[in-house]
Amino acid sequence: MADKVQTTLLFLAVGEFSVGILGNAFIGLVNCMDWVKKRKIASIDLILTSLAISRICLLCVILLDCFILVLYPDVYATGKEMRIIDFFWTLTNHLSIWFATCLSIYYLFRIANFFHPLFLWMKWRIDRVISWILLGCVVLSVFISLPATENLNADFRFCVKAKRKTNLTWSCRVNKTQHASTKLFLNLATLLPFCVCLMSFFLLILSLRRHIRRMQLSATGCRDPSTEAHVRALKAVISFLLLFIAYYLSFLVATSSYFMPETELAVIFGESIALIYPSSHSFILILGNNKLRHASLKVIWKVMSILKGRKFQQHKQIGRETMLF
Repeated sequence: MADKVQTTLLFLAVGEFSVGILGNAFIGLVNCMDWVKKRKIASIDLILTSLAISRICLLCVILLDCFILVLYPDVYATGKEMRIIDFFWTLTNHLSIWFATCLSIYYLFRIANFFHPLFLWMKWRIDRVISWILLGCVVLSVFISLPATENLNADFRFCVKAKRKTNLTWSCRVNKTQHASTKLFLNLATLLPFCVCLMSFFLLILSLRRHIRRMQLSATGCRDPSTEAHVRALKAVISFLLLFIAYYLSFLVATSSYFMPETELAVIFGESIALIYPSSHSFILILGNNKLRHASLKVIWKVMSILKGRKFQQHKQIGRETMLF
């Protein structure tokens, strides 16, 4: 029964991985083609492309861990491979979260309207410093990821072969002291970008409320371009917050399950839920970006045209064969 559940969860993870790769690769491809065409890239496109690349890497690491855990559990016997995967998972995880936080910050400074001198100073310079902010996120993520390799010894996680009737299973045990301190630090480190994103969300709501009041007082209505921009930014930020909470909880499930014997099923379940965040949020970003949305509609229209053309050719061929008979 457990093997069937593991196989089902593995197929689910493969499906989520495929969807996530499709959405994030589309974002990166469209922005890179526009970059090559125009010889320059907008700040928002740079953030979205960096976010898409980090999530593609994150999806690959999570799926690789699922496959190794189910199909080749003895790979983790020495602990060396476990340290490598933990490092890249932590690195891509923090890169994805920090880049998403940079996106919410960019929305805040570009769309919100506040008259504080510091806010105005940042608003005028956000496009100039965004590349340095992204580079800083990379450096910070690498610095945070180092404990994933330094604090894990060769006996961090070892698998013991056990016999149950006629089947061979793997009972994974954990060096609790080092693992607990490392994972606690790595999990708490992700709360900082989450809090920054949450602050951006509340400031966007405050800015939208003030803007609507001004529109009502001037009797110009509430549906203007600025309002629409606020609403799109809020949708992108709140979707990230909700998906991040689900991702964070599933990550805690996968991490805490290492402390118990027979952890494979709980780990795979947590990882299959965690894949929802980097997979689904890319499509929300596509729908919220005019360029990406128009490009996706063009792709869908071309695919439908090709399918209709093939269907027409099939009907035409069937008609010719019927005429011959």
